[in-house]
Amino acid sequence: MGDLSELFKLSAAERVQLAQDLWDSVVAEPAQAPSLSQAQMDEIDRRLADHALNPSKVETWDDVRTRLWSRIG
Repeated sequence: MGDLSELFKLSAAERVQLAQDLWDSVVAEPAQAPSLSQAQMDEIDRRLADHALNPSKVETWDDVRTRLWSRIG
């Protein structure tokens, strides 16, 4: 891998978009996507159980995205 210094010259929003684009390229090829660790699987199970107990405790994607974007400007 080459020098990454040019990437750090991008704005925060551009780096976020790049990360999203890279992730999209990974999940577009599911057979090559990394496997989840046991800790990740446990966290998914914990979150699903929490949701089953508290189904009204949710946030819309729009609310989450707005909150996250407000943190990075």
